[in-house]
Amino acid sequence: MLIAFNKQPARAMRMGLRRLGLVGVVFGAAALMGAKPATAGAQSRAVQSMPATFNASTALVALPNHWLSLEKRALVLRDEAGRERARLAVRGAALDARIDRSPGGGKARAWVLDANLQSPIPVDIDLLAGTLTAQPALRGAQFGVEAMCAYRDALQLDHLFMIGKDGHAEQWLLADGKAQLYRSLALPPDVKSCQVDDLSGMLLVAEPHFGAWAYSIAGEGIPSREPVLLRKPYGPLGLGAGAVAALPGGAAVLSADGRSVHLARAPSGGSTNDWKVVGTRRLAAAAHPEVLASRVDGEQLTLVWHGKDKAGSPWQAAQQHWRASASVRPGSLPSVQPSAQTAPVATAGDAADDPAIWLHPGDPARSLVLGTNKKQGLLVYDLQGKERQFLASGRLNNVDLRQRVRFGSETFDLAVATQRDDLSLVLYQIDGDGKVQEAARLPTDLKDIYGVCLYQPPAGGLEAFVNDKDGRLQHYRITRDDVKWKGGLLRTLRLGSQPEGCVVDDSTGQLFVGEEDVGVWTTRADAAQATPLEPVLKVGDQLHADVEGMAIYHGSRGSYLIVSSQGNDSFVVMDAEAPFRLRGAFRVGINAPLGIDGVSETDGLDVTSANLGGPYGAGMLVVQDGHKRLPDGSQNFKLVPWSDVARALNLP
Repeated sequence: MLIAFNKQPARAMRMGLRRLGLVGVVFGAAALMGAKPATAGAQSRAVQSMPATFNASTALVALPNHWLSLEKRALVLRDEAGRERARLAVRGAALDARIDRSPGGGKARAWVLDANLQSPIPVDIDLLAGTLTAQPALRGAQFGVEAMCAYRDALQLDHLFMIGKDGHAEQWLLADGKAQLYRSLALPPDVKSCQVDDLSGMLLVAEPHFGAWAYSIAGEGIPSREPVLLRKPYGPLGLGAGAVAALPGGAAVLSADGRSVHLARAPSGGSTNDWKVVGTRRLAAAAHPEVLASRVDGEQLTLVWHGKDKAGSPWQAAQQHWRASASVRPGSLPSVQPSAQTAPVATAGDAADDPAIWLHPGDPARSLVLGTNKKQGLLVYDLQGKERQFLASGRLNNVDLRQRVRFGSETFDLAVATQRDDLSLVLYQIDGDGKVQEAARLPTDLKDIYGVCLYQPPAGGLEAFVNDKDGRLQHYRITRDDVKWKGGLLRTLRLGSQPEGCVVDDSTGQLFVGEEDVGVWTTRADAAQATPLEPVLKVGDQLHADVEGMAIYHGSRGSYLIVSSQGNDSFVVMDAEAPFRLRGAFRVGINAPLGIDGVSETDGLDVTSANLGGPYGAGMLVVQDGHKRLPDGSQNFKLVPWSDVARALNLP
């Protein structure tokens, strides 16, 4: 990870480094910036002026005008000339740091892995005062840690990756003076070097006996793994990978035998091409295989390794040209935080799917969220996320509801869900206290029933749009004869490929339906006013397949269509009326103080503009979370104040 500095400290750092003759020295996951680059194509050269006391360091981090070194029994802060300014007694096994970007500067935070307790110790660094202040040790992994590296996410929250010898790894969220287990990961065995590029959300790890790997760890989905460089015959490495260093748009890998350093460039712009070797340097003398440093200044790359040349210096450095690939932080969209989450569903795997919001007629704070568990049935939650009811209706996929639906002289609150075992529409009645009960099952002729949305015509009654994976979208009218519910097919529409999410704006009579790999379409919901399906927004820069859940927010200043853009873990917001102006997109991130993880791979969602009290004065958005973290668990639903969404997107 490249640790960036403000311009003034960086200039001072360059002056100090020139006096020391030291170039870009870093260990493990920390990196140095600010040294004056040598000319392109310079040969390997010894770093002559490193203070002798640093030679015993097991880790070294460059800070503005200072060095932070992890020595045998202490963490030591030194000025640019190597003079000691502060010392903290600790027997450390790993070190990483990030610069504090708060106003005034001069602050940093380091984490030292206590070699005895296997717990990370946060250390506050004041460069102006020249002090190191240890904070209470954080809760650590319950296994022997071989490698540790830090990650600062798009919300500027700090994380630590702790990796065990057997490949067991954990990601911990650091916030409010404590560490919370974020998730567990499976990594290669015997990893002793790791590094994170915060900008791309890429975790690099070195597998000594096989090669270097890159894991995409931004967001909350399943980390994807790509081979960076592998051992022969699969790649150029002799025995495997030693140390790794993240570069903008690529990586540097030291071979496990310490005899060569390789540069690899990452696939760019979402390309499916493999990592490519773009440079190799053979080392005259074997380097320590677990130590490799990197620094990129403009288009000048400096690599430093630990070895000996003929003059006896233990430090070697080389420079060459490196052009960074364009990189966009995965979290570049604005982010909002959930204010509550539901209890996880009872079954593991892909289970929770689609929510619907029921408004209490007398007390908005007692409103409920209905959610499907597509392996078991229907769940009912209160606004604090506590499960209030479970109906074992079988494999339900999507659910939608309408309230105060008129059938003659009677009025009902009704929910409808798709049942994938008997290919029916399950109809539920909801009483005034929110008690839900199954009322009927309405058969369909679909072969693989999937999504559903409801339409409440102005004249009364209820209609349902239900789709099939083969692209069919059927329109049913639900009727009531005495005490018996029935469903009758009105028409069939067809899309070119699989749909799922859909929603009807009852106020305008407009139906929106999502074709998962194509985009959003619209037509009239009234069968008597049928019009051909017209495109609203295609999959592209803003909307990423799969197109999933949809809902409409009815505000005093306009109505908005919200769509789950599952492919990039975001939500697209546009006007719900033509010309369907795009208002922007956002993500749902971590709420560290409440211990609620962010949201990824959302299937279904729902929204209301009703004042539900508390944080939901302007309404509430409910979204399904495809991966429960903090800690790992079964899927659930997240509750988000609409006011935060409006603020993030500057909605009127």
